[in-house]
Amino acid sequence: MLILPQNLPDNVRAVRARIAAAAAQHGRNVDSVTLLAVGKGQPVEALGAMATLGVRDFGENYLQEALPKVAALRDRGLTWHFIGQVQSNKTREIALNFDWVHTVDRARIAHRLAEQRSPHASPLQVCIQLRLGDEPGKGGIDAAGAAALAAEIRALPRLALRGVMCVPPPEDEPAAQRRWFAAARRIRDDLQARLGGAPLDTLSMGMSGDLEAAIAEGATVVRVGTALFGPRPGA
Repeated sequence: MLILPQNLPDNVRAVRARIAAAAAQHGRNVDSVTLLAVGKGQPVEALGAMATLGVRDFGENYLQEALPKVAALRDRGLTWHFIGQVQSNKTREIALNFDWVHTVDRARIAHRLAEQRSPHASPLQVCIQLRLGDEPGKGGIDAAGAAALAAEIRALPRLALRGVMCVPPPEDEPAAQRRWFAAARRIRDDLQARLGGAPLDTLSMGMSGDLEAAIAEGATVVRVGTALFGPRPGA
């Protein structure tokens, strides 16, 4: 029998308290920050327990791991976010099963998602993934290419461009963390100025170890795994 961690309620309270404290410190409404529970490596029972505790938004990195969870919890009214690297051969299932995709970093992926999203579904909410540092192998597009990609996404049917997402290089000091997050915010603001139109209201940034710095720089979605669920099984 699967035994779930007994401290899930305490973890949720602690993370929500961190979010509330950071928002208050920087003059923000706590409701402007969405807690996105990252279920990578966690069993569906843990996600169901988290949903019972009031968490409504869940992020998954790997499609094959995610699909059984989405199916099992379909009647719970949850919002599903794809936050892993998008492979071209996985776009159909992502377009059909997720509400958000945070990791669009090239036009080909955007076009495939638009083509494969059901015309009967609400638009797929998408963020452009930024690559802020010189980290070979990490996904994302640099600031120079973001404007052209944003314009192309805006022109596609069945997609709604909402903002940007980043996973910056790891930093231990809050001031250094804030510099990366501030850079992402400036890129988002520049895209808004260039594109006009619907607000780019989403900054998906900040995780268990740096969510306070992200909120200080305007994060609207913080993606939290370990602080909610504890270490991943087998990690």
